[in-house]
Amino acid sequence: MAKIQWYPGHMNKARNQLEDKLGLIDVFVEVLDARIPESSRNPMIEELVGKKPHLIILNKADLADPVMTKLWQKKLQQPGKFVIAMDSLHNTNMKFLINMIKKAAMAKTKKLEAKGASNPTIRISLAGVPNCGKSTIINRLVGRNVAEVGNRPGVTKGQSWLKTKYNIQILDTPGILWPKFEDQAVGYKLAAFGAIKDTIFHADDVALFVLKSLRKYYLKDLIKFARCPKEEIEKIGDQDLLLAMTEVYGMRDDYDRFSLYMLQRLRKGKIGRITLDRL
Repeated sequence: MAKIQWYPGHMNKARNQLEDKLGLIDVFVEVLDARIPESSRNPMIEELVGKKPHLIILNKADLADPVMTKLWQKKLQQPGKFVIAMDSLHNTNMKFLINMIKKAAMAKTKKLEAKGASNPTIRISLAGVPNCGKSTIINRLVGRNVAEVGNRPGVTKGQSWLKTKYNIQILDTPGILWPKFEDQAVGYKLAAFGAIKDTIFHADDVALFVLKSLRKYYLKDLIKFARCPKEEIEKIGDQDLLLAMTEVYGMRDDYDRFSLYMLQRLRKGKIGRITLDRL
């Protein structure tokens, strides 16, 4: 399988701009994909957070394995870190998110109020990997479509401060990856869920990677999607299974086309509620 890596220049620029604005930020909000909560954690963001209050959003929780999401919430919950699972697309848990932001900023707001400030503004940064649903969360908080939303990575290219009616200001940043994936499995998981442009990798490689996890953890979902009997799936390898599924879905021997179709269905939750990062 080929190596996967994607770190265009605007991501490095965004990282530097975010670092320059750290002194203005009260709460660092990190958006993760609940289906890959470990793989979608940018190690550079952890460095930037430092000792600031840190709110972690496990977004797209409606598409993730609910059992695994609860386990990841428990693991990520640490002193100084607040964790919330949500489905920003369908506007669930937004009130809870607002309350969590205010709770995370409480120490700062109390200091400002002690100095005479009335209802001080909370400044947050909202950061995450591409296509994690960050722009949708921003639009929900602001109350209108101010951040461009797309089902492809690299939609947001610049930084801006956005106002909300909750006395919260948001520093919107582009989706940021990091220069090198030490574990190539991370790259494959990010590619599987759309954090890396489809033109950067071979779809069949990623589809085969996903098939291995589906066999191990989500066999029932795989059987339903593959439209193949369990006995047949268990006796053939992943490459043969991919070819069989390509034929079943009427794409003859065009397994590249089917592989991309499979990944698109995976991203939309049409194969099942799948979590590839395991505990």
